[in-house]
Amino acid sequence: MNRYARRLQSWTGAFAAAAIIAAGTPAAAQAPASSAAVAEMVRTYAADHDFNGTVLVARDGEVLTFESFGLAERAFGVPAANDTRYWIASVTKLFTSALIMQMVERGEIGLQAPVRTYLPDFAGDPSITVHSLLNHTSGLPNPDAGADPTKGVPMYQLPHTPAQLVADYASAPLAHPVGTHFDYSNADYYVLGRIIEVVSGQPFEEVLKARILTPLGMPDSGMLRQSDIIPRLASSYFRMGDDQPLINDLPVYNENWFAGGGMYSDADDLLTFAEALYGGRVVSAESLQRMLTPGLDDYGYGQWIWDIEAGGRKYPTYVRFGGVMGANAVLFRVGEANVTVVILSNTNLTDMGSFGRKVAEKVLE
Repeated sequence: MNRYARRLQSWTGAFAAAAIIAAGTPAAAQAPASSAAVAEMVRTYAADHDFNGTVLVARDGEVLTFESFGLAERAFGVPAANDTRYWIASVTKLFTSALIMQMVERGEIGLQAPVRTYLPDFAGDPSITVHSLLNHTSGLPNPDAGADPTKGVPMYQLPHTPAQLVADYASAPLAHPVGTHFDYSNADYYVLGRIIEVVSGQPFEEVLKARILTPLGMPDSGMLRQSDIIPRLASSYFRMGDDQPLINDLPVYNENWFAGGGMYSDADDLLTFAEALYGGRVVSAESLQRMLTPGLDDYGYGQWIWDIEAGGRKYPTYVRFGGVMGANAVLFRVGEANVTVVILSNTNLTDMGSFGRKVAEKVLE
């Protein structure tokens, strides 16, 4: 029985847990009839699209397929496994937005409050609000825009404190007036992470552990630091062009992605988080609805809201991508069908959005 199954048993009883398949084994007989078809579709897509990583698919809390492909580490030929941990990059933003909403519920933060309410020394535009940071309408320019990995990534090749990240990379003159354009930017979530630290009086990592990771039982998740040796963490590799070979990810200080992309996790933990978040155990129903209300570019707080069509129906689906060089992740949650798709990879060889959508469509057939 995998770790998620043990948690689910405590939530819903032994009958539900008996239907969960063991990590890395073929779908058990107790699983829904479609599990074999879903597993076969995943294997075929993985083989046809050079996928390297882990896939976990669940419906109504029951695991349909859970399988890993390829290598977690290429120099020594270490295979990917179901308990392999991956850098999840911008999937971190979903956790950050949930922490902000928890603090809104406690009355510690106001969504329409200007950033300077919490960061008096913030040098960015005074009209930027917490809400505009959450849905990427702050107008702050993206510090990663135009980055050329062939020339290195300077802002990530020297360590920065969260305060330095905000001062140096999230305080530039606005590219657009606040609230008028969707402009995806890690800078928004640097500022949100720093607000969490200042308001709570604790480092972001400690707040994340205390308010989400520990209460939910997510031992395989945390914040990356360049100096840390994290057991079972996949090494990442990327291709700079279609005709180029895979190379090691460039040397970077992972912690510089901070609240916008600095987390690692495994598939089990992300399923746990998805079940808890969308099941109302992380934030209130009102807060969750606010997170899932699409703004510009169909983006809510920390996630996109898409429609997936299957069987002649449209299903609202909540989607979170993450990608830095070879580290790539996607989380799909089909709300009313209670379908969760977690795909984690340590290469950039596969279109993760297409993979996630096709898996979700298969489950919904």
